[in-house]
Amino acid sequence: MEPRSTPDPIDSELRAAAASFARPSGRRSLLQLATSFGPFLAGCTAMYVACGISPWLVLALAMPTGAFMVRVFIVQHDCGHGSFFASRRANTIVGRLCSLCTFTPFANWRRQHAQHHAEWNNLDRGDRGSDIYSSCLTVRAYLALSPRRRFAHRLVRHPLIANFLLPPLVFVLLYRVPFDTPRAWVRERRSVLFTNASLVALFATLVLLLGWRDVLLVHLSIMVVASILGVWLFTLQHRFPGAQWSGRGAWRYVDAAMDGSSWFDLPLVLRWFTGNIGFHHVHHLNQRIPNYRLPQAHEAAQKVRAVSPLGLRAGLAAPRLTLWDETSSRLVRFCDVARLETPA
Repeated sequence: MEPRSTPDPIDSELRAAAASFARPSGRRSLLQLATSFGPFLAGCTAMYVACGISPWLVLALAMPTGAFMVRVFIVQHDCGHGSFFASRRANTIVGRLCSLCTFTPFANWRRQHAQHHAEWNNLDRGDRGSDIYSSCLTVRAYLALSPRRRFAHRLVRHPLIANFLLPPLVFVLLYRVPFDTPRAWVRERRSVLFTNASLVALFATLVLLLGWRDVLLVHLSIMVVASILGVWLFTLQHRFPGAQWSGRGAWRYVDAAMDGSSWFDLPLVLRWFTGNIGFHHVHHLNQRIPNYRLPQAHEAAQKVRAVSPLGLRAGLAAPRLTLWDETSSRLVRFCDVARLETPA
């Protein structure tokens, strides 16, 4: 929670500028549904046709189809924030439909993600073992770990493991169990079971109609592409050169949004595929802004308090930034602090 303090006029102006775009457009939302689900389903169909031609063609088609799955996930993400439609019921229905494509239980992910929006870039929250992408240890806390725990902490955050091996496992396997869902979250735990049952029914039907080899080749390859792209985007939203993290009660909502969340300045085509999620600082400023209004909200926010963009090259290197150095007030890599580690 944001500590109470005297309101800053610039903060108030920023919030007001963002709030003016926090309204969904039914027409634009329906258009985005068509341009997300339509190409995704067309890509799946083309991949099944390609199964009879060449498995290499199937894998080639997985690239654009996986990108469209990312776009479907953005729709689910907005539905989870209640920003895609004015109707809460419509958001829930569409979010659940998206979950059959993304393998992500809608209600459970929605509540877990709401926790992220309550305390992002806050060093006081500590290190959550299951959240390796938007949490961060300080160098001091990392060096205080035993050698074995430091090794484990480094291992799962190695770019090859965290950004290539784990993402498909998270979406295909980990989301099938409520592994970090409190028992009191009854509705959220049920959403995991409901999603699993729906996926079993869907894929059992596809296997009966098309055969298990084709179904496995098509959907596993799509998920590999989509999960790697999606997790990479998620990683650099809060861990990037210049990102600010706060602790010891110094965390402030607007500062965490503007200085601790990235503006990933992607080319126009990639911006379209990713549903403008690169304007992540504005999304954290007001999570009720639909993704298709984020560019306009960004322009309005820039006039009040300008932020610097994160380029594509820096975005590719960002996943290596894993620790917060309180001495220099910046994110650093494991190799930057390796010389400080005490021998076992």
